Amino acid sequence: MNQKNSLGLNHCFLDLEDPIKLFGAWMDDAKKSEPNDPNALSLATSTKDNFPSVRIVLLKEFNHNGLVFYTNLNSQKGNELKENPKAAMCFHWKSLLRQIRVSGTVTQVEDVVADQYYNSRGYESRIGAWASKQSKELNNRDELMNSIKEFKQKYNDENKVPRPSHWSGWNLSPLSFEFWLDGDSRIHERLKYTIDKNGNWIKSLLNP
Repeated sequence: MNQKNSLGLNHCFLDLEDPIKLFGAWMDDAKKSEPNDPNALSLATSTKDNFPSVRIVLLKEFNHNGLVFYTNLNSQKGNELKENPKAAMCFHWKSLLRQIRVSGTVTQVEDVVADQYYNSRGYESRIGAWASKQSKELNNRDELMNSIKEFKQKYNDENKVPRPSHWSGWNLSPLSFEFWLDGDSRIHERLKYTIDKNGNWIKSLLNP
């Protein structure tokens, strides 16, 4: 059985012209092999002065329109994305020895989309979106616990917790994907997709 694709890469790279389809195939593999949060990713943002920061977030949706995650819009990453709407993602799955890097531009999701996802969350998580002034300094832990208690009293009906206007999702529209597979003696396999001005994906091999 041939274990290589047409580019001479491992068969896990498949032979697809659409990187979203390959991304989906690798994500499906990760869901089977990763013990926790296969949708976890490192998200890199930058201020308008080009000072970078990175953190772990969870991917909640992906399709041909982009990759979606949610956050407090007034958090550090939210403010940075408002200042500089360019970002990069990195998925790393130790169980598969694979990695995917994605870069592109971000836009805020529509309110109806944010509402739908917010309402699918557990009660405690919805309250947390109100109670936490994400990334802001706390005087002490009790300050947060008291805020949670106050919002639970305000929204004591678990079925009627509105989405805060400062909490929503960001959609990253990809300009490039890079798929990486660990190789013996650090001779890794790397396949990059870059979108051209006509919206077509161009494939290229990269040195390890």
